[in-house]
Amino acid sequence: MTSSSSPSRKALSKIACNRLQKELAEWQVSPPSGFKHKVSDNLQRWVIEVAGAAGTLYAGETYQLQVDFPEHYPMEAPQVIFLNPAPMHPHIYSNGHICLGKAVPYHLKKESCSI
Repeated sequence: MTSSSSPSRKALSKIACNRLQKELAEWQVSPPSGFKHKVSDNLQRWVIEVAGAAGTLYAGETYQLQVDFPEHYPMEAPQVIFLNPAPMHPHIYSNGHICLGKAVPYHLKKESCSI
């Protein structure tokens, strides 16, 4: 299975759907700096373009993240992977999967966080 294939997943719950519609509207009005949501009709899978931060070896590069939201988002975390080509980084595997481990502060791993 490749990173762009769609694993079997259940449809979003009403709560998840409402939450994602709200978050998507917020992104469209005020996107985070360096991030751009690629428009699609699939609310359950977002593709986000990420610009490499200035002053880093990623400056001038653009990467794509695929965000797959589970049925019970936000109580279940989305799966986030880099689409090919993934950046070279110790916490990113060659298949685009991200090793969060100690790379992400605890408060960002909480289920109540939003995209």
